[in-house]
Parts: sequence; C-alpha cells; structure tokens
Amino acid sequence: MFASLLQTFLDNLNYGTVYFLMLLESTVIPVPSELVVTPAAFNAAEGEMNVCLIILFATIGADCGATINYLAGYYLGRPLIYSFANSKWGKMCLLNQKKVEQAEKYFDDHGAIATITGRLIPGIRHLISIPAGLAKMNFWRFLLYTTLGAGAWNVILAGLGLWLHTFVTRDELGVKIEEYSEYIKYAIILIIVLVALFFLARGAYRKSKDSK
Repeated sequence: MFASLLQTFLDNLNYGTVYFLMLLESTVIPVPSELVVTPAAFNAAEGEMNVCLIILFATIGADCGATINYLAGYYLGRPLIYSFANSKWGKMCLLNQKKVEQAEKYFDDHGAIATITGRLIPGIRHLISIPAGLAKMNFWRFLLYTTLGAGAWNVILAGLGLWLHTFVTRDELGVKIEEYSEYIKYAIILIIVLVALFFLARGAYRKSKDSK
C-alpha cells in the first residue's frame, strides 16, 4: 500500500509533494530523495516547475523531517529510540539498532559538523538528526547545519536532473538516475572535503587569534 501511494506522489510531483516526500525522507520513512528532487528538476528543465523553488521546498521539507528526528532524540532518549528501531514498525521503515548506532558513532566522531556532512552520506543522512537530539545540540545551530547539508544535497540532485534532461528521455530517467549515482558520490566527497577544510581553517584562525 505504501509503495503504491509513494508512486502516486512520485508520478504527480509539484512543490507540495516535493516538500512532503522530503519531509518523510528526513525522518525514518524510506523515501529515496534521488527519485524526488532529480525528476522534479527534470520537469523544471521542461518548463513545468522552477528549479530554485524545488530546492527551496525540498530543503524546507528536509529541515522539518530532521527536526522531528531531533526532537525524538532530545525528548525520548536512547532507550525508546532503540526500542522503536528494533520494533516491527522500525523494521517496516528499514530501520534497526545497528543503523542508529552507526549514526551515533559518526556524530560522536565528527561532532556538530556531522549534521552537515552526515546529510550527504547514504544510510546515515536521514538518521544523523537523532544523535544530534540525543546529544542536546543547540537547536538553532542544528537547524543551520542541517539546512546547509540538506541544501547542498538537493542542489546536487537538482543539478543531476537538469543535466540528465540534456540527453535522456523521460522513460529512461529512472534507469539513468541509478546509473549516474556514482557521480553523486564524487560530488559528495568533494563537498565533505571542502566543509572539513573550512572548519579546520576556522578552528586554526580562532586558535591563532586567541593566542595573541
């Protein structure tokens, strides 16, 4: 039932469905963002939508979904989060305790920056908000970093949709999205490196300023 409902939304993409599907994708519900933002951008290339609005609504939706996860982690705590992950409902969402633990480890290893870079890593991106909530990260800082990470991800997916429109027919779109997903990985690695360099440079600047 969920699969058919999801397909109905994907077959009728507009700003409202982009927002809603990206909200779901940023919680624990298995909605592939590649099949939302990229086809929507493909539609924009045909004049049916505006690519800037697609990125905006997709990012707002991601922020809202991430906030739900953040609040769940903040107020429910680890025992209830793990209990849900191991439940029947958690398994229906393709969730388990190991995945939550991986997201927690990534957050613990990288700190607050994980809410930016973690948004770009498949398998972690939709769960990284939970450990941010568990760690009681400042909400406005969390929201800023989530917006930056989600926005970068949506720009990549929208760019892929615009690019595919130059040589792919609508019937081939789904296959080509999967085929060119490797290029997305390279873009993600580049962005993560740039973000890491930015934070390292900022940390070094603050350290040198404090030492004066």
